Amino acid sequence: MFDSRYIKTFHDVVRTGSYTAAARSLGLTQPAVSQQMKALERDVGTPLFTRVGRGLRLTEAGEALTRHTTAILDSLTAAQHQIDAIARLRSGRVRVCAFPSAAATILPGAMARMAAEHPGVRVELMENEPPESLRLAARGECDIALAFGYPGLRADVPEELAEFRLLEDPLTVLLPVGHPLARRRSVRLADLAGERWIAGCPRCGANFLQACAEEGFTPDVACTTDDNLVMQSLVAAGVGIAVVPALVLSFLCHSKVTGRILEPHTRRQVYAYVLRDHLRIPATALMLDEIRAAAENKVGC
Repeated sequence: MFDSRYIKTFHDVVRTGSYTAAARSLGLTQPAVSQQMKALERDVGTPLFTRVGRGLRLTEAGEALTRHTTAILDSLTAAQHQIDAIARLRSGRVRVCAFPSAAATILPGAMARMAAEHPGVRVELMENEPPESLRLAARGECDIALAFGYPGLRADVPEELAEFRLLEDPLTVLLPVGHPLARRRSVRLADLAGERWIAGCPRCGANFLQACAEEGFTPDVACTTDDNLVMQSLVAAGVGIAVVPALVLSFLCHSKVTGRILEPHTRRQVYAYVLRDHLRIPATALMLDEIRAAAENKVGC
């Protein structure tokens, strides 16, 4: 592997025709230039110059290296410019993996502010549920993962990930607007024991079954869906009722569906996870700040 400093010095020696002239051009001493060229010749394993009188002549190896020197230096300069742009947030990429309700509520504002303030930084959105989202972050396949957990039902967090609490998200029940309990501000889970239910994602479903067991009944689950819009449509059509986090209420689309706080109060916790080394990347750190700021405006914070 060639030292880039030696390549630049070699380029100037060829350009100026001597070690002395190259030293003046680079602000070095003549012995320093001579030492660098000897080091470069050791790296390449063959002489690059021969002396002809007081001058220098390129060997065949030196001529071969000369043909590549400009391209090497141009590539190094381009790389440095690109790195500087990333460090100064003029360009870059942040990959965010989020579960659907966070992608619909927390991320839009954070992404909009990032685009307005740093238009050269591209935010790429991926959707996945925990624990897979945590595994993606731990493998470096995303930069930030948004994930949730319930009391007693949290996914194991890989030790290489840093954890940031975003908010607590209370659970609500989706009811048809004509339901007798829809007139209440909050609804007790035990009062819904005789209902038919639409269950959600596996982790949400497991928490729901546990909550029902604590209230002394086993729910009649008519069907299961991970899609919040499908769930709303099913509730609107009278197929069943559903327990959803309050974040979902911000994109409640059906006029025939209403949400009520569920008692006893249960809250899921929402977190952001980042590889500890990725916290030193400016674009990732800034996007995390934007996500945390957006979460402060949501429920439960």
